[in-house]
Amino acid sequence: MKRSPSKVLVVDVGGTHVKLLVTGQTTRREFASGRTLTPRQMIKSVKELTADWMYDVVSLGLPGPVRRGRIVADPANLGRGWVGFDFEKSFRRPVKVINDAAMQALGSYRGGTMLFLGFGTGLGTTLLADGVVVPLELAHLPYKNGRTYEDYVGVRGLKRYGKKKWRLNVLDVLARLTSAFEAEDVVVGGGN
Repeated sequence: MKRSPSKVLVVDVGGTHVKLLVTGQTTRREFASGRTLTPRQMIKSVKELTADWMYDVVSLGLPGPVRRGRIVADPANLGRGWVGFDFEKSFRRPVKVINDAAMQALGSYRGGTMLFLGFGTGLGTTLLADGVVVPLELAHLPYKNGRTYEDYVGVRGLKRYGKKKWRLNVLDVLARLTSAFEAEDVVVGGGN
């Protein structure tokens, strides 16, 4: 008997919004996140928004360090309680957890060395080298004037410096990181 392919619920947890899409749908759904969002609140909202969707497995992207499918530190732009949270028990389905920038990068990868930069609430970064995914946490590294990359090219930087200056900062960061990682391709994504 031929087994039908699994329907996947993709949950992209960002610092500003949580975006949802399931196999077979073309319109995503979303809700606000932010510095107080806990995993329990996220699960509750996801279940409410997807009550009419059928899915077998969950792919969960989070804006923070994930190693071997486990969250190793609470995301900087979300609430607490992510480390050690049992997503499979809460969803009652198999769940694969990955860094959100790595999740986005995989969708654009075509081979070789590719750097993904996600300009959203913060700065999501991932390097793919010959098929190996290397999530990076560059957003909180020092950049200029005692501030971080995220302070200049994340949403706070956009608000602080305005669109014109923000774009110049983005171009500078793109040039620096492309050179540092010797990327053959650079993919830019994120909410901004």
